[in-house]
Amino acid sequence: MTALTTRTALGAAAVRPRTGRRTLHLVAEHAPAIALCVAFAAPLIISVLTAFMTQRQAGTGSVLPHPWRWNNFRAVFDAMPFLHDLYNTVLYAVLSALGTVLSSVPVAYALSRLRWRGREVVFLLVLSTMMIPAQVTSLPLYVLYANLHWIGSLKPLIVPSFFGDAFSIFLLRQFFMTLPAEMIEAARVDGANEFRILTRVVVPVAKPAIAAVGLFAFLYAWNDFYNPLLYTGNSTTGQTLAVALSQLAKSGHQGAYQLQMAASLMFLAPVLVIFFLAQRVFVEGITTTGVKG
Repeated sequence: MTALTTRTALGAAAVRPRTGRRTLHLVAEHAPAIALCVAFAAPLIISVLTAFMTQRQAGTGSVLPHPWRWNNFRAVFDAMPFLHDLYNTVLYAVLSALGTVLSSVPVAYALSRLRWRGREVVFLLVLSTMMIPAQVTSLPLYVLYANLHWIGSLKPLIVPSFFGDAFSIFLLRQFFMTLPAEMIEAARVDGANEFRILTRVVVPVAKPAIAAVGLFAFLYAWNDFYNPLLYTGNSTTGQTLAVALSQLAKSGHQGAYQLQMAASLMFLAPVLVIFFLAQRVFVEGITTTGVKG
């Protein structure tokens, strides 16, 4: 019994060095990836830790909060109209994503599955709009919206999304081009018109691509800072969270880094939840639009 115990102990002692060497080998092999992960995660970790610090600790180089201040998140609601700005942000993001999907799907279908003269020229014109910087069109658009008395509201942010988006049209067109032509021709032979083919045949098959486009539009609108600042920056009722966070830093809370980080985390949390819940659909949509064909 003693000899068996001794052999077992010696075997375990021999396994530990091998396991340790294997771990060191894996760490050395993946050192660049680990370094990149740390570099990307460090700002988020610092933001989370700062959000729980006191005002005296924040910005002084302290690493860990002492004590942990959970009341910083409640203080955000006293420092800014967070719920009102959150409502504006959700309204802007949801309606913008809905408008982008509703307007881009028919255009992408017409540019991919319908044959008509000048189709390729129109497609090139649509793609060319992606090369125009937003700052170039800001002035004429601002004048247009000012004449319509839309400045200070969410209309300049939401209404244009219902007139199509070049990037979304391009992604959906690439996916529609991969659909079997026989499937669409069979529906035409059965007497279905183009609208029925689009809604009953193409859209059910293209759900991953449409979901990816919707997520892209939602995330863009949620994180958009330039357009809300331009069209709603002077409004106290129409501003979004992205603009409100910048104004929080410029108001009487310049040194309140803990409040700024707490508000930023609350602004980031819904996006992270949506991404992790829809990650499978998001990756599948990107794969189908970018690999096939």
